[in-house]
Amino acid sequence: MVTSSFMGRAVAGSALAAALLAGHVQAQAGAAAPASSVAAQALAQSVRIPAGVRANGQALPAGVYTLRVSGDPVAPVVGQGPDSARWVEFVQGGQVRGKELASVVAPADVKAVAKRTPPAEGRGIVHVLRGAEYIRVWVNSGGSQYLVHLTAAAK
Repeated sequence: MVTSSFMGRAVAGSALAAALLAGHVQAQAGAAAPASSVAAQALAQSVRIPAGVRANGQALPAGVYTLRVSGDPVAPVVGQGPDSARWVEFVQGGQVRGKELASVVAPADVKAVAKRTPPAEGRGIVHVLRGAEYIRVWVNSGGSQYLVHLTAAAK
């Protein structure tokens, strides 16, 4: 099922806005899966999620996670390149605790569209957005910027 990560988001005309509007492919719910190395690529040493969030519709508790790109396929969105979105897994204690679709901004486009300084290579930054309604995880891997948007867990 294809859904939107944020309802009511409008196309702003920039490449970043287009990347952020990448369709969200809803995966079926399941228990934490063992971490697998099939086509997975490490993105960042670790990031700290400050509060519980929802990743792909599933609860993801606050904590420190290693992020990696999953080998799971992403259905292309009309008007977007085949590499404009990738699944990112949140790994903790060797187990995949959750995953979410990330928008990917190519190195050539970063300076033209980013309003903030990207994180250092192999690092991630976590931003709390809109009155703590959303959490953005921004990771720089190989010059490509991976932007993961998570909704705050219900309190």
